[in-house]
Amino acid sequence: MGENQQSEVMEKIEAILFDFDFTLADSSKGVEQCVSYGFKMLNLPIPSTQEIFKTIGLSLKETFLKLAGNQYKNKAEAFSQFFIEKADEVMVDLTIMFDDVSNVIHIIKNHGITLGIVSTKFRYRIESILTRENLLECFDVIVGAEDVKSHKPNPESLLLAINKATLSLSHTLYLGDSLTDAETAKRAGVSFVPVLSGMALQESFKNYKILGMLKSISELPNMLGI
Repeated sequence: MGENQQSEVMEKIEAILFDFDFTLADSSKGVEQCVSYGFKMLNLPIPSTQEIFKTIGLSLKETFLKLAGNQYKNKAEAFSQFFIEKADEVMVDLTIMFDDVSNVIHIIKNHGITLGIVSTKFRYRIESILTRENLLECFDVIVGAEDVKSHKPNPESLLLAINKATLSLSHTLYLGDSLTDAETAKRAGVSFVPVLSGMALQESFKNYKILGMLKSISELPNMLGI
């Protein structure tokens, strides 16, 4: 997409929906603890830190199957319960918002843009973290894992957020750090911008139509021209 066309699309953006993990915040320490706890309770070999980090953003079932293998699919539900049990203890405290997120969110919100979050993380946990950071009131809609039956890359969660906030597909932008986020936006028919603050590299998105690319969330206001 050329710069002029990109600028024209950006000028029409009325709403921005964000993925959460590795887009707005780093919850990797909490995820590692929760995954390790789940595998320990199931008497399975604990995956490496790097393997665990690569699953951040997936649903709990997908996380377990990717790390343990389909031969253990009968243990996926138990893993999810163990993960949630541990996450209720540690996740909020171990989740750190990225630098400049608060400033960027306030800049965009004050510009009159509708803001939301679409994540595989539980909504109640996101709300607790945002409350701690004094950011909850900035977001008009939050859709989490408990709100949908099908998780990303199925577009159900993204479309639900758009419907809840009565947004226009053509005037909505989705930001995320992963190929799963890119595929979700594609299936929903929503414009997408990757943020390189997660595990995916720049070249990972070469097969997707994107409006641009951000090294970090701090570059977003400049991309929007505000």
